[in-house]
Amino acid sequence: MFLALAAALAMIGAGLVTGAPVAHSAVVFAAPQWQAWTSYTAGTRVTYNGVDYECVQSHTSQPGWEPPNVPALWKVVSGGQNPGVPSTPGTPTVTGTTNSSISLSWGGSSGTVTGYRVYEGGTVRATVTGTSASIGSLGTCTTHTYTVRAYNSAGESAASGQVTGTTSGCTGGGGDKMPGAPYLYMGWGNPPAPASVMSATGVKSFTMAFILSSGGCTPAWDGQRPLTGGADAQAISAIKNAGGSVQISFGGWQGNKLGPNCATPAAFAGAVQQVINAVGPAVVDFDIENTDEFENYTVQDRILNGLKIVKQNNPNVKVVVTFGTTTSGPNAHGIRLINQSKALGVPIDNYTIMPFDFGSSNIYQDTVNASEGLKNALKNAFGWTDAQAYARMGISGMNGLSDQQELTTPATWTQIRDWAKARGLTRLAYWSVNRDRSCPGGGVVSNCSGISQGEWEFTRITAGF
Repeated sequence: MFLALAAALAMIGAGLVTGAPVAHSAVVFAAPQWQAWTSYTAGTRVTYNGVDYECVQSHTSQPGWEPPNVPALWKVVSGGQNPGVPSTPGTPTVTGTTNSSISLSWGGSSGTVTGYRVYEGGTVRATVTGTSASIGSLGTCTTHTYTVRAYNSAGESAASGQVTGTTSGCTGGGGDKMPGAPYLYMGWGNPPAPASVMSATGVKSFTMAFILSSGGCTPAWDGQRPLTGGADAQAISAIKNAGGSVQISFGGWQGNKLGPNCATPAAFAGAVQQVINAVGPAVVDFDIENTDEFENYTVQDRILNGLKIVKQNNPNVKVVVTFGTTTSGPNAHGIRLINQSKALGVPIDNYTIMPFDFGSSNIYQDTVNASEGLKNALKNAFGWTDAQAYARMGISGMNGLSDQQELTTPATWTQIRDWAKARGLTRLAYWSVNRDRSCPGGGVVSNCSGISQGEWEFTRITAGF
């Protein structure tokens, strides 16, 4: 506001404006188009696909960091709106899909409203008088991103926030599906006997957490329990004896991790190899989180280059990277991780996001939107089709109450599972089996979900993946 006023006053002082001064709120500036490889400072405004954005964090843009893909860097703004037009509509949500259509609804605008136009980029796809629309004649398993603008005789409102939806009918795109594998942590939360959970639910795999550093580049369960001979090894033996398999998770949110402690990619790969030799997993999962790994690009690259060695030496062991997300997809650090894995030629089998603790008010819809954002990032990086990207994707949720009090009920988790199955995703997990017990009103604790549920209900749902 101050900059607009200063600019207007400067124009007047220079003799560029005559007559009565114009109120600064009416000054309209045309934002430049967003471009890659451009230095943007916080507060800068750009236009992308007909939507105005404001930079919230200074950065140099890169391909794949388009404003709608990285909400950590850009926010939608409504600058330049004409007086008398309706207010901005609410961000739409996807209310249904078929093989050839996507249905949307949104919150209505205030002011005089003649109707609403649904845009895909700069193209109007539907014009309606109410607050819902169905866009038809779409291809099977195709993804579309929409905004909504209200209009009247004075013109159009600013664009709503974006929503992304995918038509149904997707089939696999080349990735091998892993069995649903909820996280099991033997060092916390009254860990259950895994064979008993398998018998009760039909689940066939668990993601065992977490491998950390016991000092330097030496791996251990939770940084302290031995790779063999302890509770973790006993649980893994019980799982395998019952006909199951295990995924082994490295890292996590906190703790002394191998990524920062192993000095080279080869050393990191050597530490991972010790675990593979001791455990014999079907999958190794690298939870790359927090400032020490996810936001530290030196460590990111060390892990990625180490994973190339791991895959070369263990071609039959799947390699998964798991990382956090915003409600619309990976943030700048996640986009960088994806793009760098392509640049370095890292053969990652699956990119899994964690759609929780991310400010959600609707876990199902935000999980879908975040997953679609991941899919778009993978397509941008690798040139994949929708089906190929879905086949390299996974979802790792949190049952019951998250740390931010976000609610995932069994019904919601079933919806998420079915959405993932319908689109050909190849990994599904959640945190954690330890919490898959009822305790309504119990809060966020280690040994139950904080909600009313059946015992092992989330695990039973996950087994259906």
